[in-house]
Amino acid sequence: MNGFLPISKADMAERGIGQLDFILVTGDAYVDHPSFAHAIISRYLSAHGYSVGIIAQPAWKDIGDFKRLGRPRLGFLISAGNMDSMVNLYSVTKHRRARDLYSPGGKAGKRPARSTIVYAKKIREAYGNIPIIIGGIEASLRRFAHYDYWDNTVRPSILVESGADLLVYGMGERPIVEIAEALDGGLAVQDITYINGTAYSAPNLKRVYEYKSLPSYKQVISSKASYAKAFMTEMRDRKNTLVQEYDKGFVVQNIPSEPLEQRELDFVYSLPYMRAAHPIYQQPVPALEEVRFSITATRGCIGACAFCALYYHQGKDVTWRSADSIVREAEQLTAEKDFKGYIHDVGGPTANFYGVKCINPKGRCSTRRCLTPEKCKFLKENHGEYIRLLRRIRAVKGVKRVFIRSGIRYDYALLDKSGEFIRELAAHHVSGQLKLAPEHVSEEVLRLMGKPGIEKYQRFCQKFRAASQHANRKQYVLPYFMSSHPGCTLDNAVQLAEFIRDTGFMPEQAQDFYPTPGTLATCMYYTGIDPETGKKVYIPKTAEEKSMQRALIQYKAPKNRTIVKKALHKAGREDLIGHGKRKLIRD
Repeated sequence: MNGFLPISKADMAERGIGQLDFILVTGDAYVDHPSFAHAIISRYLSAHGYSVGIIAQPAWKDIGDFKRLGRPRLGFLISAGNMDSMVNLYSVTKHRRARDLYSPGGKAGKRPARSTIVYAKKIREAYGNIPIIIGGIEASLRRFAHYDYWDNTVRPSILVESGADLLVYGMGERPIVEIAEALDGGLAVQDITYINGTAYSAPNLKRVYEYKSLPSYKQVISSKASYAKAFMTEMRDRKNTLVQEYDKGFVVQNIPSEPLEQRELDFVYSLPYMRAAHPIYQQPVPALEEVRFSITATRGCIGACAFCALYYHQGKDVTWRSADSIVREAEQLTAEKDFKGYIHDVGGPTANFYGVKCINPKGRCSTRRCLTPEKCKFLKENHGEYIRLLRRIRAVKGVKRVFIRSGIRYDYALLDKSGEFIRELAAHHVSGQLKLAPEHVSEEVLRLMGKPGIEKYQRFCQKFRAASQHANRKQYVLPYFMSSHPGCTLDNAVQLAEFIRDTGFMPEQAQDFYPTPGTLATCMYYTGIDPETGKKVYIPKTAEEKSMQRALIQYKAPKNRTIVKKALHKAGREDLIGHGKRKLIRD
């Protein structure tokens, strides 16, 4: 008997299971590794005494695959996967992607568009009135009416579109067990309306006693100002039940679930994961290869970048595992047969937030960013715990190197006045290049992004270069820049190109802003409004301007010469065309 959870009736029989308590349907291949959400949720439920089966990447054009494991006793759980299914399927230019990193062999075509909705409807077709609980990043970011970039329209809550009974948003361990206990106790799914971290549909508000009303679906589809107002309330209000009205009822969101305490987080990562893709697959799952020898240390992010959905999904309460728990996982990695001595990452949404604390006696606020435009007085910098953790992992027998590949927030790193973190980083945790994301250089664009000023990036680079030289290592920073973010004009794009020219480093790739549900920047993109100030924001939307901004980041590439020249003429910057070190292209 292998240690994976059941994926067939034969697996169930081998384990003496006549009927599963839950069946989890996922758009990803079945990978039993703690970097995959379906693995965490299924293992967590199993640890609490519930039997769980997995249906991974079902054939969705009929109901056959959804009946593979029979009818579960308590209900179906649905996740589109670790990525939003639309982002997984389509590039920012809305072209179909050739690969799916969460499928065996990277093969595309294993999941449908809007997977959560498709799976829920097929399960309803197969089993009728059975509890259906949706969760994961796709559902979490669509819990209210939201702008859909792919259809260029505002779609209703995914609860309304899918017909699911409950939606779990955020990191779902605590609410999913509460739901399981309620169903196991005989409570009808329609009566499970009290669990934090969940949302549900209701025909009326007779059982909702205290709440805050959002602009209705009818209002947000007819008024962009109403949409912006609704989004800001959804993003910031974490203390009230929120309600949005639809034609045939209401979507009700309970307050967020409290983040797991450290001992609970340690427990999650101590569960008996196989740390591998199911042996049914003949080819490797590329997404696993990226994280197989990495360790998740933190959850949550105080960065609150406008283009990132982490704040809306996970929140900005940063929690971290104990050092003992992480070291035990490192020791476990050394015992794996393919481990070569290299731990690829010890981090999370932002690696160096390990140990950060908010000391506001009133609790963490939701109305301002912790780091920009300047550090909040209640934010307590703490790189010491992370440094000590990394030293302990480096000392584990069998570990040769420990790298940090998840994000480094450089403005936060600069708060370490001793400089010890940057020295440790340069001496021990970088392999040739350190990837950082300054994103832009324009003060106004960076403000809208929620990113620090470019001078902080430059200061960090200076300190990193000095630390690398002191450690006798040839290393450099690889910057990532973003084009066409809300607020970014063609003039701003030219300003960025001049900065790239002056630094003498040409980025290997350019990232075009991708408007995905649940981000402040997507709200700006759709409404043309900065919802934090109510002021208008310039939005680059035409294909031509977007291609111009993207090409300016890589102005030296021969393939971009024609469009860069056109962009410079359009911006009135013919002074950058010609011969000489200050020119971007030749005439």
